[in-house]
Amino acid sequence: MSEQQHNVVPPLPEAPPPVPPHGQPPVPPVKKDRRVLRAVLPWTVAVVVFAAVGAATAYGITGMKRGDVPGLATESDGRWAYPTLTKPPLPSGSPGPFDAVNTAGAHHADLRALVLSAPKGAKNEDALRGEDGWLATRDFLAEYAEKQDRDDFGQKLVDYGLRHIAARGWTTQDGTHTRIYLLRFGTAAVVDKLFSDGLAPYGGPGYKVRGDGKSVFDDDFAEVTRLEDIQRSAYVESEPYGAEQVRQAYLAAGDVLAVIIQSRKGAAKAVPFRQTVVLQSQLLG
Repeated sequence: MSEQQHNVVPPLPEAPPPVPPHGQPPVPPVKKDRRVLRAVLPWTVAVVVFAAVGAATAYGITGMKRGDVPGLATESDGRWAYPTLTKPPLPSGSPGPFDAVNTAGAHHADLRALVLSAPKGAKNEDALRGEDGWLATRDFLAEYAEKQDRDDFGQKLVDYGLRHIAARGWTTQDGTHTRIYLLRFGTAAVVDKLFSDGLAPYGGPGYKVRGDGKSVFDDDFAEVTRLEDIQRSAYVESEPYGAEQVRQAYLAAGDVLAVIIQSRKGAAKAVPFRQTVVLQSQLLG
């Protein structure tokens, strides 16, 4: 016998079928109904798919910060139902305000189209539309209570080379009065200098708007996500305030200075104000 034949292990015999107890018939093997399998399988796959999609959706919703979706209107936190943001088209070949080649930080789009639209249900304030969409400087300065402030700020606007003012205002059903002013200058460097020239310091706004008792820096708003290229200072009137409370913000966005003011009898709510400021920032970004 060869070595190869000597190492061959003979196959093991198959185990005999189990023997039923004495007097009982053998138990037939269980057959799986293929029709049942065909019916169950799609439902099993569907359940797995829906579970996976549901888990992914839940992760997406819970993973987002509420401050990152300012346009979403919810009844729980008082956000307004703003129209979908749509930036106006740029002239052919023109860069965006923060493109590397745009050293002046210029907004080449129509400034009037960069003002945030009113939310659903709000009543527009036609007086702020001005003539052909451009507001007179004196009408903007009327926001400020003291003559000395109006004179001082007005002279700065002249010195820094103000070109145009586009504005929009509205009142919502809860009585909140919103005013947005976009002031365009020659370059971003001019706006940055004006912004830091006593206009929007940490201690409080440089000029007192009408109805404002004493405003302080809104530290809570400072934690809300901001656009990297836009400077922002926001203030809230501290207690005790009079018949209404005022909130205001200043944005330095390229060659545009934005001034946003909200006031409301009783108290000006934080959520719609911050929502408004963030959305206006996104339009200018």
